[in-house]
Amino acid sequence: MIRKIIEIDEEKCNGCGLCADACHEGAIEVINKKAKLIRDDYCDGLGDCLPVCPMGAIAFVEREALSYDENAVRANMEKKQSVHTGCPGSRQRTMERAAESDVSVSSQLLQWPVQIRLVPVKAPYFEDGDILVAADCTAYAYGNFHNDLIKGRVTLIGCPKLDSTDYSQKLAEIIRQNTIKSIVVARMEVPCCGGLEYAVKRAVAESGKDIGVRVVTISVDGNILNV
Repeated sequence: MIRKIIEIDEEKCNGCGLCADACHEGAIEVINKKAKLIRDDYCDGLGDCLPVCPMGAIAFVEREALSYDENAVRANMEKKQSVHTGCPGSRQRTMERAAESDVSVSSQLLQWPVQIRLVPVKAPYFEDGDILVAADCTAYAYGNFHNDLIKGRVTLIGCPKLDSTDYSQKLAEIIRQNTIKSIVVARMEVPCCGGLEYAVKRAVAESGKDIGVRVVTISVDGNILNV
């Protein structure tokens, strides 16, 4: 079948291995100091590896390739990990929280709907607007999400791991057809969130507009990892 899949330019690759770490499907390995796609059916086509490559050596292509095989991926990951299998971002962990007093926090949401798949391409609230594109889990992980990230911004949410759609196409149309002032991407530290960051940056590039993208990465225990 013809489908979207990654391609690695070995001339540009420096063998750092960041892409292999980011690939939660185990589709990439560093062999002889070069990153390689070891099997087509391990690649889900989400591109979590693209944003982490410092050399720009990875790109999407459309070509004949085996379809993504979740069972084969699971079997491969079981061989690699004796304790945890599957996406490294889904590893079980428990966070200890100190008792807190009751504090009422008002919602800062400016519009509805918020799902990327449901929001209209053209809407009045987009004009001269600041946009927050957030991974679903960020609002649950970061306690002051409304005041620090949603406030004053149009909010769009999605999950590249669970939604079988290419966000970049719709986001590009939103950017192209409206006057957007700025974009903030809120993502989790887990590798599968890299697909959302990549989709936004690709959308801006495809729109032909010069809009800066600020990425806020949130840890699973609720801390902002970058400023």
